[in-house]
Amino acid sequence: MTTWTLDHTHAEVGFSAKHMMVATVKGRFTDVQADIKIDEEQPQASTVAARVATASLTTGNEERDTHLKSPDFLNVEEFPELVFQSTSVRRIGEDELELAGDLTIRDVTRPVVLKGEFTGPIASPWGDRRAGFSLTGEFDREDFGLTWNVALEAGGVLVSRKIKLHVDVEVAAALEAAA
Repeated sequence: MTTWTLDHTHAEVGFSAKHMMVATVKGRFTDVQADIKIDEEQPQASTVAARVATASLTTGNEERDTHLKSPDFLNVEEFPELVFQSTSVRRIGEDELELAGDLTIRDVTRPVVLKGEFTGPIASPWGDRRAGFSLTGEFDREDFGLTWNVALEAGGVLVSRKIKLHVDVEVAAALEAAA
């Protein structure tokens, strides 16, 4: 089992939701920490524990960001972190991965499943080994107590219940440790 370090210059944890039932609004978190242990011989024994600073949320719109950080949504003052703890890892074929775990938002924990691509590991030109993950999943935000919304006169709501997640990260391990 090897401990891998998140390469923050090649990492994005993002989300998207529908606005007024028609447009997709995307955002991301800029402060992500992760404890990643990969067992290359037995991938199912691998683990991921991640913490995301809720105040690091950005959508490119200051007014929207302020609202999403408010008690109507993430309430960053009272709940400064989102937490993900893996419960199972399953490699499907050569480069597909299913990562199941418990996601905690506002002290509410629910299971989520992320699926996608695992690439590597490879030896990098910088004397370490690198691997990458590109995973997606989704959850119902109301399951986490994020229930603020506005009904639209024409029908529907201002903010969708379904939140899509995407995680694109590169991780590194020392050559000696990964050998």
